Amino acid sequence: MPTRRKFLTSVSALTLGASIPALSENQKEKRLLVHHVFFWLKNPGSKEDLGKLIEGVSSLKKIESLRMVKIGLPAGTTKRDVIDDSYSLSLLTIFDDVNGHDTYQDHPIHTKFVETYSPLWSKVVVYDSMDI
Repeated sequence: MPTRRKFLTSVSALTLGASIPALSENQKEKRLLVHHVFFWLKNPGSKEDLGKLIEGVSSLKKIESLRMVKIGLPAGTTKRDVIDDSYSLSLLTIFDDVNGHDTYQDHPIHTKFVETYSPLWSKVVVYDSMDI
């Protein structure tokens, strides 16, 4: 039976070897992209400006490639050296992949958002990350 065992081992190795690259490529395509944006208003004390920015950020929810959208204010958690709560508003978005993110960036709704609401902010910081 050593011949049969050798044959099965060879076939298993070939099958496994052929499937590993396909799985790796598939996994790359399925990795979620998290796009987290922090906005600092020019007039941080202005409730009117904050309301306008929330309105603008909310308009982005219509973009089809978005899988999840969360809009937030600083949480008011206990102060620690590692916490930066100096921003006015945050936008957390999740996409299926980089292509979904790129579609979002070039979408007319996003372009209009930047053109219309950018006069409200003094600073924007973006953190993009991928699933591992």
